[in-house]
Amino acid sequence: MPKIVVIGGSFGALNALKVILADLPEDFPAAILIVTHIGSHSSMLPEILGRSSTLQVRHAIDGEPIVPGRVLLAPSDEHLTVVSDGVRSYACLVHGPKENHCRPAIDPLFRSAAAAFGTGTIGVILTGYLDDGTVGLQAVKARGGIAIVQDPAEAEAPDMPVSALRHVDVDRKLGTGAIAQALVELVGASTKRDGTGQVNAAPSGLDWIDIENRLIGRGSDMDDLEQLGKKSALTCPECNGALWEMDIGGLVRYRCHTGHAFTASVLEKLQTDAVEDALWGAIRALHEQERLFDKMREKALEAGQHASAADYQAKAVQARAQSQSLREVIATAAVLVKPDAP
Repeated sequence: MPKIVVIGGSFGALNALKVILADLPEDFPAAILIVTHIGSHSSMLPEILGRSSTLQVRHAIDGEPIVPGRVLLAPSDEHLTVVSDGVRSYACLVHGPKENHCRPAIDPLFRSAAAAFGTGTIGVILTGYLDDGTVGLQAVKARGGIAIVQDPAEAEAPDMPVSALRHVDVDRKLGTGAIAQALVELVGASTKRDGTGQVNAAPSGLDWIDIENRLIGRGSDMDDLEQLGKKSALTCPECNGALWEMDIGGLVRYRCHTGHAFTASVLEKLQTDAVEDALWGAIRALHEQERLFDKMREKALEAGQHASAADYQAKAVQARAQSQSLREVIATAAVLVKPDAP
């Protein structure tokens, strides 16, 4: 069976990728597809990583075949996925809904590779914040593939490796310097795995991996969401649509019918940011209100309307006090959500 290596990383992943690609031989017999959280910004990753590798490294092109010995990176603002039509496997770029507030995101690549290559899939999670990639690695394992996670102790941002270790039956936890050798060994070994992991089925008995792969390509609908989970009282921070809550493999997640997807951790972060933005907006409005009341007090004094001036002054003082109270709320919230020191 042909093999594919899929790698996902975020903050700090560049340094790890340099080490891994530099240690791979030029005759490495599997394709390598990589997603990092570059967002919509232009990326020089192929040029940078190409200097560290004897393999061909470049951005993926929509529809190109998956070829052993080639390293394909997700381009900016496009999900990189894998499609197999039974005859050939090829890269597919999808400007679909963001997952975990990212495009490109790691989960769509891993899920699609698991569906296309099954037991021939090797997934690698590197350093990064929050937990994108955990669900994708669950899909890799569900289809009988192999899961590798960078040792969180040496990750620049340990969140993603820690989440993967917590929610996935990981095969190997490795330091960066050992990952390339493990890939060489695993790609060269025969694979005998049945791909019947416990997280492979949705509550309805349907395959959650195939359903979610259709969602990223907009080939699914609300009925599929009903199969995956139940409608919640929460709304999507991307499009304000209703969110369905899913709990597959012990990781609580949310999806809307347009395809946006979030783990609970990412949704919490987005909601926290939205609350803080709203509070700063309220502070700005109160500052402007205070300034307005001060101007009106001055006008009232000029007109000899001392009672009105006193009233405006009291309102200005109240606006100033309210804005200060909101600042204290923001400061308190920042302390509460600050991660524990390692």
